[in-house]
Amino acid sequence: MPEYKAPLRDMRFVLNEVFNAGSLWESLAGLQGAVDMETAEAILEECGKIASQVLAPINRDGDENSSTWENGEVTAAPGFKDAYQTYVEAGLNGLGGNPDFGGMGMPKTLVAQVEEMVQGSNMAFGLAPMLTAGACLSLNAHGSQELKEKYLPNMYSGVWSGAMDLTEPHAGTDLGIIRTKAEANADGSYDITGTKIFITWGEHDMAENIIHLVLAKLPDAPAGPKGISLFLVPKFLVNEDGSLGERNAASCGSIEHKMGIKGSATCVMNYDGAKGWLVGEENKGLACMFTMMNYERLGVGIQGLGVAENSYQNAVAYARDRIQSRAPTGAVAKDKAADPIIVHPDVRRMLMTMRAFNEGGRAFSTYVASFLDTSKYSDDAEQAKHAEQMVALLTPVTKAFMTDVALESAIAGQQVFGGHGFIREWGQEQHVRDLRITQIYEGTNGIQALDLMGRKIVGTNGSLFKLFEQDVNDFVAAQAGNEAAAEFIEPLKAAMENLADLTQWVIDQAQSNPNEIGAASVEYLHTFGYAAYAYMWAKMAVIALPKQDDSFYKAKVETARFYVKRLLPRYIGLTATVKGGSESLYGLTDEMFETA
Repeated sequence: MPEYKAPLRDMRFVLNEVFNAGSLWESLAGLQGAVDMETAEAILEECGKIASQVLAPINRDGDENSSTWENGEVTAAPGFKDAYQTYVEAGLNGLGGNPDFGGMGMPKTLVAQVEEMVQGSNMAFGLAPMLTAGACLSLNAHGSQELKEKYLPNMYSGVWSGAMDLTEPHAGTDLGIIRTKAEANADGSYDITGTKIFITWGEHDMAENIIHLVLAKLPDAPAGPKGISLFLVPKFLVNEDGSLGERNAASCGSIEHKMGIKGSATCVMNYDGAKGWLVGEENKGLACMFTMMNYERLGVGIQGLGVAENSYQNAVAYARDRIQSRAPTGAVAKDKAADPIIVHPDVRRMLMTMRAFNEGGRAFSTYVASFLDTSKYSDDAEQAKHAEQMVALLTPVTKAFMTDVALESAIAGQQVFGGHGFIREWGQEQHVRDLRITQIYEGTNGIQALDLMGRKIVGTNGSLFKLFEQDVNDFVAAQAGNEAAAEFIEPLKAAMENLADLTQWVIDQAQSNPNEIGAASVEYLHTFGYAAYAYMWAKMAVIALPKQDDSFYKAKVETARFYVKRLLPRYIGLTATVKGGSESLYGLTDEMFETA
């Protein structure tokens, strides 16, 4: 049976040594006195135990005996309800929430590590607290004082959960064409009517109430995305004294039968004049929803990382145990009929690729989280604005690149097992199926690439990119006299120079041909991602180089070497692809795509 162990040692390294999180937290006015490293360590330890001892053991059962729907009611997968109670009783549900309403107010740099453990041990379960956190973010930022006082405390405590209701059968990425409607009542409430699909944990029996945040349009709303409003629609109406009242006219019409994350309920939600309350201003619903998008998209990247880490751990264990053939240099396990497959170059290639992507992704997600913390908690307006701009630039890379390489890693983990990776009992095929959705929801990775290329690069004439470039250049300059680190710094410099050149190339080409933006977008995002991970690996290598007497740091340096020699050079081919231009994409007429 597959096992999961929280990678606490590497998390401590990233938090304490790479990003000096304690000093960051002390420097931010909004976090002073809220958290210290001792508190952070206790939270990490507790979550690690819950992830490995409570969530991981029910992951496979949740996949094979998923949530069930009957007569509009959803029953969570076996063990999920009890696990949910354990999770919320540990105080983890409101970890990043507003302390004014019962949250713990912890920084995202810490919360990101907790999210990785939860998602890595049981992604289907992890979606429940993830969606609640997203709903709380939007409600806390845009809800009225009355709504926040009425709903946030029970959502942070986990007594109630949350759901985000955006997608409709005909409207996914293009939310401007949604049809769900809202009609005002004399008492200030609204009647919500329409159907939403793909609503994660939209119905279940783990919490007493489910608070839906629903996008809908008022009768006189402007056309398109400028006419969308956001409404809070509870499963059960809430009385003035806070007790639960009658069931609202919101019901689950069915649950989806999915490729992966089968333990979670993905619901069709029907609203038949359900009572709702406006969150924020009329026709400003997308702005309210996008408050949580940077956090949620980082969260999806972390989902990919967590599952890939789980896959890696089990692939390593299998590779050390499974014997097959002899090492190219001669027998290693002379007392056995064959050597463990970890001696073979191709198996090592797969394992090293997984490790390099996972540890690079852990550092990168924490790097992005540090800007989220700075933008939220700094009292320095200029510092906060810079952090917001960095978040805007890096979020699509975080979501898309992290999940793309996570799927590559999970497939490699499955491949290490050979035929055993294709059958259920070893768990690797579930990781591949679960991970696949991370490239699709919260904005497909193609849309993320288009956002990066179109809005963040071409749309700003490269100004946002220059902020990241300056950050890397400052680091490189600081290592000018560090000859031992040159093997990591020089490849980083080359990758960044290439990325800067490619950035300007696309900006120039787009002036005469808008198709170049979309044609370049995916490969450009990956080129950016490889350079960003090179930055993370250089930062980690600089710290680890003087400490190689310790095997942890020795492994860190060797993994950094693998990354710069075997993975980073991929940007050369990606760059050539981008500069191949858009013309070949349009050589066929629509009819020519038919093959039969």
